[in-house]
Amino acid sequence: MAVPVRLVVAGAGLIGQAHIRRILDLPSAELAGIVDVEPKVRQQADALGVPWTPDLEAMLEQSRPDGVVVALPNQLHFPAGMTLARHRVPMLMEKPVCDSVEDAVKFADAADAAGVAVLVGHHRRHSPLIQRAKEIVDSGRLGRITAVHGFCWFLKPRAYFEGAAAWHAQPGAGVILINLIHVIDDLRNLCGEIASVQAAASNAARGYPVEDTVGIVLTFQSGAIGTLAISDAAAAPWSWEMTAGENKAYPHTDEFCYVIAGMEGSLSVPRLELWHHGRDLSWWSPIHRERAVVPEQDPFTLELLSDPLTNEMRHFCDVVRGTAKPLLDARGGVRTLEATLAVSKAAATGQAILLT
Repeated sequence: MAVPVRLVVAGAGLIGQAHIRRILDLPSAELAGIVDVEPKVRQQADALGVPWTPDLEAMLEQSRPDGVVVALPNQLHFPAGMTLARHRVPMLMEKPVCDSVEDAVKFADAADAAGVAVLVGHHRRHSPLIQRAKEIVDSGRLGRITAVHGFCWFLKPRAYFEGAAAWHAQPGAGVILINLIHVIDDLRNLCGEIASVQAAASNAARGYPVEDTVGIVLTFQSGAIGTLAISDAAAAPWSWEMTAGENKAYPHTDEFCYVIAGMEGSLSVPRLELWHHGRDLSWWSPIHRERAVVPEQDPFTLELLSDPLTNEMRHFCDVVRGTAKPLLDARGGVRTLEATLAVSKAAATGQAILLT
């Protein structure tokens, strides 16, 4: 058994706590400290027998870790990333990689110059369901990809916009910047780079000064066209959380949320249903349905292996050791962020936004 990788978690909020639990559960990892401005987090660190500091720089001076998980608020990703690049410490940077494309590019440049490994925390890339779908698409089984459609419909409760969470009803906290970035990364991962974005947004459902529903047209570099609808005001079963069944906090529905169509077949995700006409590529011939499955897993560790966040943490340990390259590096994180922010710009201007 290799020596565990010593990891510090910077930011002990909801996602930070999820990372802490997985570090504690994995034999390949060891919690080396927690960074958070909240004094109450010190009690957790004391109970776990690890150092606590309110400042990342102070933690690096106190305890040189093998890697750092950055789960801080979005606006702190850039300064934290630049600090870790300067200290040459590998990092798992939660999404979005930064809160602006300009900062994200500067950060990626700094990490490259320092030779520091960066894994961006788009955890769905570590989902066995997404990975199996990508295998099928990459195998050529669908032929040339022509069309892609995504649903991301779900219903946020009233309490989500009230009290201490009232900021959710303000500009910048709508479905585009809070939820869409996951979907954009899924479609980039499965279908390739996005060349341009068109969009229209509405706040008619609740009347808040922030969008609740967005319609999007994506043109991929391959020439494929994607259509995507996202709404947090829709009582519906077609979202990744409900269809994948990976997060037990959400009800599970046996539905799909993405469909990828090619000239030789189509694939629903995450149901992994493959539709095709066989050798006779015509709508007049019978159409067949096959159900793909994820690769076999050890039944004794099935739940652990199927959890994308656990798979991500295991992969990060390999990245820190230098035995694996980041599944999504800082440059890839920049492209996902750029495409997501382009949706906001397209909806605001009514114009098609070309991506670099």
